[in-house]
Amino acid sequence: MAGIYIHIPFCKQACLYCNFHFSTNKKLIPQLVNAIAKEAFLRQDYLTETIETIYFGGGTPSILPTSDIVFLIDEIKKIFEVNSNTEITLEANPDDIDEANLVAWKKAGINRFSLGIQSFIDAELQWMNRSHNAKQAKHCIDLIKKYFTNYSIDLIFGSQLLSNEDWLVNIKTALSFNPPHLSCYALTIEEKTVLGNKVSKKVISNIDNEKQAQQFNILMKELAIAGFHHYEISNYAQPNFESKHNSSYWQSKHYLGLGPSAHSFNGSTRSWNIANNALYIQSIENNNLQIETEELTTTQQLNEYIMIALRTSGGINLNIIEERFGVTILLELKNKITAWLQANHIEQKNNFIQLTNLGKLYADGIAADLFF
Repeated sequence: MAGIYIHIPFCKQACLYCNFHFSTNKKLIPQLVNAIAKEAFLRQDYLTETIETIYFGGGTPSILPTSDIVFLIDEIKKIFEVNSNTEITLEANPDDIDEANLVAWKKAGINRFSLGIQSFIDAELQWMNRSHNAKQAKHCIDLIKKYFTNYSIDLIFGSQLLSNEDWLVNIKTALSFNPPHLSCYALTIEEKTVLGNKVSKKVISNIDNEKQAQQFNILMKELAIAGFHHYEISNYAQPNFESKHNSSYWQSKHYLGLGPSAHSFNGSTRSWNIANNALYIQSIENNNLQIETEELTTTQQLNEYIMIALRTSGGINLNIIEERFGVTILLELKNKITAWLQANHIEQKNNFIQLTNLGKLYADGIAADLFF
């Protein structure tokens, strides 16, 4: 089984923190949609497996005309073998959601939403430069629930504006809707973003790591009480509502990325498209794929497995380490984890190495320490 990711690089406005490839100029939407469909045709041999997930990400895919969503889904189904029960996710902003769109999206085959709520507090939404307000955020969830059972609420914690009390309000507000899934991300300072520039110029203070850790602990506690499965560092689900598409990344399944800046993975290579809308369109129209490819060494594959598996509730499978990378690597890894076991940052359950709640605060650092 494999997945397809479609990058829609258009937004109404630039969020303070965003470092994804996007444009606020929507003039190229028609040409880009056609180019994505053509790229799917040109790269149809990349995946030989049946497609079990399709994910519209961005950018803001929900700003596309519904006819474009229908067109892209239909084209993919013509080119690839797609399961009848394929999970098809659309990232959407609250201000794009109304009943007419929901009916049309459902008819098109969309069966899961990732809702870019980020906060239920107006002051913080304005600070982030989001295009919706708290009232719209709540209203869009009510609308979604009338037509769909599978959706995720995205929230951001650890911003310079967010107090622990306000973060608890955000969590409680989200839980009041009884959502099947939550994705909660710690705010990060990225280069070439509005936030990054303001922090570097000291217009805005840097992130308070201690406050972020406190808010992450609040989150884990509240969602555990609410019965959510913390199946990946940033993702929480009620039973049977884990994201199939995102889980495929963490399970090292193959996927094809379509659109400018989209990444692809087929087990031994990783590739990525040019991150320029006009040049992407031009190259596709000329049947010329502007793609960079990296052949993954055995060590790179090992380190990727360690990094990704450690972020999940399943953890690192020592049997997989031995089968794929050999006994010598297994013994060295066991030696590496000793100090983290003693510090209660990780624990071993049978043949699985998993982060404790304390360890989840240091996930990236622990993974880096275990790299070969």
